[in-house]
Amino acid sequence: MKLHELQATQTKKPRRRKGRGYSSGFGTFAGRGCKGQNSRSGGGVRLGFEGGQSPLLKRLPKLKGFKNPNRVETSVVDLSALGVFSAGEAVTLETLKEKQLIPARATRAKILANGECTVALTLGDDVQASAAVRKALGA
Repeated sequence: MKLHELQATQTKKPRRRKGRGYSSGFGTFAGRGCKGQNSRSGGGVRLGFEGGQSPLLKRLPKLKGFKNPNRVETSVVDLSALGVFSAGEAVTLETLKEKQLIPARATRAKILANGECTVALTLGDDVQASAAVRKALGA
């Protein structure tokens, strides 16, 4: 293939030259309709204009930020608060609710390494804990 053998795959339509007389088919009003704001040169309304009605951007509340509707709240429990458990007892979501260390509506719990715990406890699968907490509990 040589440069002079190249051909366009699609031919481009010729652009319509509006406002160039009656015989062009786009004379007189040049496809702009009759009268009105949009028929004038420089006519039209700005972006977001709703005909004088209070625009959407002005109707929305002007608070910064975002509230995630799917957020899952994690209840935190300090290591020092686990003194209410007896030795060898399992620390699960249910037992934390029974001992009233987390709210009854809680769906997730995490134990933080704040303070000390003298009793050895076992951690359930539904409770999150750091490596420092696991070491302190002997798990």
